[in-house]
Amino acid sequence: MAVDITLFTDPACPFAFSGEPNRQRLRWYYGDQLRWRLNMIVLTLEPGEDAKLAEGAPGLQRKYGMPIDPHPYARTFSSEPACRAIVAARLNVPGAEAALLRRLRVRAMLGGLLDDPALLAAAATDVGLDPGDLERWSRMPAVEDALRADIEAARSPSPAARRLDHKLGGPAHERRYTAPSYELSASDGRTFSIPGFNPIEVYEAAMANFGLTRRAKPESVEQVLSWTTEPLATVEIIAIMQTDPAKTRAALTRVATPIPAGADFYWTAR
Repeated sequence: MAVDITLFTDPACPFAFSGEPNRQRLRWYYGDQLRWRLNMIVLTLEPGEDAKLAEGAPGLQRKYGMPIDPHPYARTFSSEPACRAIVAARLNVPGAEAALLRRLRVRAMLGGLLDDPALLAAAATDVGLDPGDLERWSRMPAVEDALRADIEAARSPSPAARRLDHKLGGPAHERRYTAPSYELSASDGRTFSIPGFNPIEVYEAAMANFGLTRRAKPESVEQVLSWTTEPLATVEIIAIMQTDPAKTRAALTRVATPIPAGADFYWTAR
């Protein structure tokens, strides 16, 4: 059986970025049994959200460990151009949108501004997309329509999600999914709503209820680094390894190359 997961997210959201260790762990343990679809929220459409994001998220870095620069952003910004670029990639190069989201997040969490054309172009280049093509696709009417559909879907939580209103965001008259939120569905019609940031046990319980097979733990950090297609943060590797964090860090220093970022590191195979 395969489970379709719609991930409601936004490249500007530090909570979504802090939830990446859980998502990477799910990718390792359930692999092709999970089919992911990215749905952009566009948080900065709501008044005041840009100011909140511009303050930065030093507390989240300390709490969850993802590489986030603790300093405030240089100015307020809109996440819509980056969300539009992700939707454009989804429509024109299916499969590239996840890698583009990752690179946009990595750059944004180090202080980059998601409405900066130079940042969008650099992220496109990172994943092998032509920046000119991405900019042209972003102006297509089909991309505008798809982005508007994403925005509407993000602001139409499921009945189950609405019963967990404290996990939703937005104004009282228009509740929306917070990032990251998961909507799961199986071919037999079963669905499962997981709104907002949650511990890994919540996601794993859902996978068990769908009857998915859990892969064995990795035998080494080398195995994880050979599996991934992108540099992983220390805490992401720790989440996959499920071993003592100090031992995982020590193993990484022996076999991997660190990439300094914010208050921590990403790692690639040496």
